[in-house]
Amino acid sequence: MAVRPDGFISGHGRAPGPEKNLRAIRAALTVPEDREAFDAGLKAVLGEVRVGLDLGVLDGFVHRWWISACDSVRDPEGRRQMHARARRVTAEGTSASQGRPWREVLAERRSDRPGRQTVRGGRGGLWPSAGWSG
Repeated sequence: MAVRPDGFISGHGRAPGPEKNLRAIRAALTVPEDREAFDAGLKAVLGEVRVGLDLGVLDGFVHRWWISACDSVRDPEGRRQMHARARRVTAEGTSASQGRPWREVLAERRSDRPGRQTVRGGRGGLWPSAGWSG
């Protein structure tokens, strides 16, 4: 196992993620919907950087899309299925949520695992305690 400078831990039999730069991220996006959203988002972010002179916005964009690119590299079929489900939900005009709020479901899942505790977060949500190891 190796830790890269960007904090990504490689190893555990997984393919390494793409480099954390715009060209590598876009190349790793295997689903057309992801590439289209990346291109549109990049155009908007660059406009925002031009006006606000804040590169932090671009850094946040790169980080979020790097996570999606890593997911795309690890599970391209899963990404395709996710987009197909989103199209079906949009076409049907129904909510993807089938009942309980996601915070409630996540809290329940965490409480089912031994040695895991949750604490109230600053916004009223449940967050893992300091001893939680993800």
